[in-house]
Amino acid sequence: MDAAELTCVVHVHSVHSDGTGTVPEIAAAAARTGAHAVVVTDHDDTRAMAQAGWHDGVLVAAGHEISPAHGSHTLALGPSRPVRHRGRTLAAILDEVHAGGGLAVAAHPFSRGGWVLGRAGRAAPFGDLRRDVDGIEVWSLVTDTLEHVRTPWRLVRFARDPDAVLVDPPATNLAAWDALGARRRVPAIGGLDAHQYGIRRGGRVVVRTMAYERTFALLRTHVLLDAPPSGDAAADIAALYAAMAAGRAFIARDSLADATGFRFGAAARGGPGMGDEAPFAEPVELVARAPAECELRLWRDGRLVAGHARTRELRHVADGPGVWRVSAHVRHRGRLRTWVLGNPVYLR
Repeated sequence: MDAAELTCVVHVHSVHSDGTGTVPEIAAAAARTGAHAVVVTDHDDTRAMAQAGWHDGVLVAAGHEISPAHGSHTLALGPSRPVRHRGRTLAAILDEVHAGGGLAVAAHPFSRGGWVLGRAGRAAPFGDLRRDVDGIEVWSLVTDTLEHVRTPWRLVRFARDPDAVLVDPPATNLAAWDALGARRRVPAIGGLDAHQYGIRRGGRVVVRTMAYERTFALLRTHVLLDAPPSGDAAADIAALYAAMAAGRAFIARDSLADATGFRFGAAARGGPGMGDEAPFAEPVELVARAPAECELRLWRDGRLVAGHARTRELRHVADGPGVWRVSAHVRHRGRLRTWVLGNPVYLR
């Protein structure tokens, strides 16, 4: 891996809530897929924090998913005790996360329900993304996929061969993210909502579907640290969270191709990169570089402004303010699919 790049799987449930794996088992599954870090976020439970740290080369960070029945689920990364939510406003919940020194990331914020997960009563959207959230899951793998599955056959196909079903994050998610970015900087991650549904008996999982190892290979958040991990778990977890909050990250379908080394930002040394916000004073040359041949697309405020197929580099002069972001696409089984989704450069 790049010395300062951690490939991370975010939003994972363990036996401490409604998952079927222990924390060491989850870390081992991450290691088998080549992931370098995993963020465990059990529903309203912080017991996994006792096992946070380095596990045979995998950094395990743990927070919890604040899970009100009405929605507005929030990944709380940092607070050592579960944040109470019953009878409380979203503003009060976010205030408590921040008062405890934590980050608040909106989980599956664009949830709309569906026949697989239930009707509207099972939808769990985020109440108001204009609130003081520190980031959002712009692509929530399990929720977004299952809520858009329309037939039993496609559900079976997804369980058997996820890469054949997954194409792009929902366009409505991206449009909402672009609209939010016009108001303020909104870092994005790829969330898995991984549970490894099944039955655990006698200390082992006897029945499972969507195993952790399979899910971890599908969608990851590559986090760019200011320095390589030190080996001090507490410091390394803090650095991981800080980079996520700064938007120094990109989302990747590494099962299509390893995206390690993807970069986007100003061509000039010291210029703004992914997640950075800077005043626009003069035209800025932006450059995107991919580690493999792909189709690169550049977006400004949600509108496509440049694109090159069969390339590893795209250069474009940003001639005005805007939310500038890049995506990369590769052809897989006859369809062009989203491979990488980068956090924007915000020129104001």
